[in-house]
Amino acid sequence: MGVHKKESFAPEDQQLAEMAKALAHPARIAILKELAKRDSCICGEIVEVLPLAQSTVSQHLKELLQAGLISGTVDGVKSCYCINWKAFAQIQTLFSVFFNNAVADNQKCC
Repeated sequence: MGVHKKESFAPEDQQLAEMAKALAHPARIAILKELAKRDSCICGEIVEVLPLAQSTVSQHLKELLQAGLISGTVDGVKSCYCINWKAFAQIQTLFSVFFNNAVADNQKCC
C-alpha cells in the first residue's frame, strides 16, 4: 500500500489542517459559539438554537469531536458536549506560528 501524501508533511501542519477543516463550516462555528457560552450543552439544546435538523447537528458535532475541538459524553439518549479548551489554545498557537512565519518569510510579495 502506498504512502498517503499528507504523511509527507510536518505533524503540526497536518494537525492545523485537520482543525482548520473542522472550523470550515459556519454551522460548526455556531456550535462552538453556543458551547462556549455554557459549561456543557446537550445536543437537543444545540438543535433548538440552530436552523438545522438534529441529524445534521449530530454530524457537525461528530466532525468537531474527531478534530478534538470538543469533548463529549453519552448518557443513554442524551449527549453532552463541551469545548476542549486545551485544543483551542493549541489551534491558536498553531495559527499564530503559521501566520507569523508567513509574514516573516515574504514581506516583498506583490
